[in-house]
Amino acid sequence: MFNFREFLRSGHAPTLWSAFLYFGFSFAIWSINGSMAPFITESLHLSPTQKGLMLSIPIFAGAFMRFPLGLLAQYIGRKKATLVEMAGIAIAMAYGYFFVQTFDDLLAMGVLLGVAGASFGVAMSLGSGSFPPRYKGLAMGIVGAGNVGTAVAALLAPLLAQRYGWQAVYGLASLSVAAPALVMVVFAQEPPDLAAHSTLREHLGCLFEKDGWAFSLIYAVTFGGFVGLAAFLPSYFYEQFGVSKVQAGQLTMLAAFLGAALRVMGGWLSDLWGGVNTLTGVLVLVALTLVGCAFAQGSLTLTVLLFLLCFSALGAGNGALFQLVPLRWPLTTAVAGSMIGELGALGGGFIPNGMGLAKQYAGSYTLGFLGFAACAVLVLALLRRMQIRWTRTWAEKGGRARPAAAPAPAQTQARQRPLAG
Repeated sequence: MFNFREFLRSGHAPTLWSAFLYFGFSFAIWSINGSMAPFITESLHLSPTQKGLMLSIPIFAGAFMRFPLGLLAQYIGRKKATLVEMAGIAIAMAYGYFFVQTFDDLLAMGVLLGVAGASFGVAMSLGSGSFPPRYKGLAMGIVGAGNVGTAVAALLAPLLAQRYGWQAVYGLASLSVAAPALVMVVFAQEPPDLAAHSTLREHLGCLFEKDGWAFSLIYAVTFGGFVGLAAFLPSYFYEQFGVSKVQAGQLTMLAAFLGAALRVMGGWLSDLWGGVNTLTGVLVLVALTLVGCAFAQGSLTLTVLLFLLCFSALGAGNGALFQLVPLRWPLTTAVAGSMIGELGALGGGFIPNGMGLAKQYAGSYTLGFLGFAACAVLVLALLRRMQIRWTRTWAEKGGRARPAAAPAPAQTQARQRPLAG
């Protein structure tokens, strides 16, 4: 029987919670422009395509910055890397408060927000680094639930923007970074599990295999969908249904909170049911709810219910995919997961752009929703095809872990290069 206290005692719990807070704060900053999009759009008179570009740039920048931050963490330590990143976040927020006045300034701000989006790999490795292998999945799930930062930003940023102005929110965020930084300094410890540096070849290793690309494409739909839709929804609720800017943020908060909470549940379900089975159900539900959203644009109640289901599925899918990663790359889980997370995040950047283009040139968001649904169906077909080989080599039927006594396939072991931890 699972004992949560035993789990906490098996590693360094203060570091786990520090990593969770750091990741949650970073995620809130990463999504801050999406949370304030109705205010920014109205202030700067942005077109749908300009708004889509404004929302996409932080997502793309965050994905590309994950690799440099991961390399930095290997040489100065993960705890120190988080502090460097949070200093960068403070500088970026100060720039937003003092200098963002035009659309071009906003695009530059989007690049700077990418610093916050780079936190994924470092947060995961820091939070789970002191835990034994049997608990690393749960530790990563808890840190990954820091996605709830998106919900916090969606709830608080519109309230603050309405009262003080949207530029002032950047200033307040610059000051608030002191809280997670102080917690990190006082309570976190550098885990002992990283005794050797990963080479560039090791970091990119999973991309030399079909499985690495398959995992990345699946994550582009689940995690990319979560990030992209969370950035898009405040503007969609405000413009499509005429709710207030604050109400639009509150509705987005509900969906984002469910998505973050269900990430842990997705990992737990995958342990019991299998990651492939869980992802199959996730992708079917995502496709169905997106098609429903395409044809429910006249009903706020139905749209909210559909998005709640969609985000629940996306969150569970994120947990399910990372249940499979350590099964496929048991000796290089950290570097494989980092690269998959980096490429998967890129998928989110296309969603606001696609929605903006659909609105501007087709007159509605219907084609944007249907296009995303089609991507989910294509990835589902890819998953079902690839799982035939997966369940013959490194996983049990449905994507469950093989019994500990069962040896890993020789060809899989040959591909792995041992890493400490």
